Amino acid sequence: MKLKNLILAVVVVAGSFASNAQSNLLNAKTPAEIGKKTAAQLESENDKPLPYGYVHDRDVLMGKTTWEYVDLDERINFPMYYPVDTAFVGKDRRSLFQVLLNNIKSGKITEVYGDDYFNSKKTLKDMESVFKYTDTVPAGIDEYNTDIEGYKSGKKVLDKQYINVTELAASDVNGYRIKGFWYFDKRQSELKYRLLAICPVAVEARDKAKGNTETIDLFWVYYPSVRDVLHDSKAFNNRNSAMPITFDQLLNSRHFNGVIYKEENVYGDREIQDYMKDNAQMQLLESERVKDKIRDFEQDMWTY
Repeated sequence: MKLKNLILAVVVVAGSFASNAQSNLLNAKTPAEIGKKTAAQLESENDKPLPYGYVHDRDVLMGKTTWEYVDLDERINFPMYYPVDTAFVGKDRRSLFQVLLNNIKSGKITEVYGDDYFNSKKTLKDMESVFKYTDTVPAGIDEYNTDIEGYKSGKKVLDKQYINVTELAASDVNGYRIKGFWYFDKRQSELKYRLLAICPVAVEARDKAKGNTETIDLFWVYYPSVRDVLHDSKAFNNRNSAMPITFDQLLNSRHFNGVIYKEENVYGDREIQDYMKDNAQMQLLESERVKDKIRDFEQDMWTY
């Protein structure tokens, strides 16, 4: 009976992935028809992210908030980074950063904050200088100085050739900071993880224009509020392009590699690098110690 239920679950999951494949690809007569669903598909459409189950506070026997850094230079994290150049891919393929930015601009994502504790909310207008920087080249400054009064009064407008616009691109993102909550559910006797927030890390547009390489946290997004958006966007599946995985599935299944750089603690949630200074190896070992401490709690609940 258990084997039958397991096979049924596998079939259902496989079917859900298949429904995410590019629609009508083999039946389209023109490129415009690719991606369009049939009337029957639209009628039976129920493609939504798997809702989180309700967890009562009394059921949480142990909980620990952790922060991780996901380095996009690691191969396992490539689906979050690519494609960086959208000129040579289809409209259905975008990087995670591009998905977040496009939906912030369109207004679909509103729960955007300046910090990981969700104290200060940010709007697109507040972040415009981070994404786009406009500067005047030296030749433009010389041109402006030839008729300062004319330019100030608006009678003359500086030509576009003297204006240098630098925009932040997906290729500028170095990694992501992820905030999550590990907890032991005593009803199911299982250690679980709930992702709370995600933040792209990159050089802001102004520093990019000036050649600086120091990265900053661009913005924090409250993750449960963007699950629908991320479920509609697909990450590349290198093993089977007919069954792409959504960004929501990728993140919730923890199909990435992250290094813990902070855990909640009595010292004001200080980071590991604050007390393991100038020693990268010891910082990694401390990160593993924090991970093992959480994992061992589940193992210690059982006796043999």
